Amino acid sequence: MFRTPQVVLFTKRIEAAAAFYRAVGFTEVFREPAEGKAVHVDLELDGYRIGLATERSAREDHWLEPVASGQRAAVVLWTDDVRAGFDRLVELGAEPVHEPSMWLDRLLIAWLTDPDGHLLQVVQEAPTR
Repeated sequence: MFRTPQVVLFTKRIEAAAAFYRAVGFTEVFREPAEGKAVHVDLELDGYRIGLATERSAREDHWLEPVASGQRAAVVLWTDDVRAGFDRLVELGAEPVHEPSMWLDRLLIAWLTDPDGHLLQVVQEAPTR
């Protein structure tokens, strides 16, 4: 019945948001319109797709009232090295929220925000002792 789930994040600066996620390692797979100023961009990493949509398009084209600020969702990025991933995201313009720390005695996690303020969680299985 359903297939290919995706999350769409609303943004005020779609080109900057798309550039950030491309730098993280996502590949752009869709853009509307194909030429000129985008109102929607889809990016994919390891089979997972994120959509970016402008607030204006969400309001005018889809009759929605998007919220483009605050902690509304989190993009979770699994890695083999949380510290290196955290540091790389900071280099790319993400803002640190919480340094890497243990959670549930089995996961190492860190929190940041992307340039639009969307939460990013970097997570790995805890190293065995």
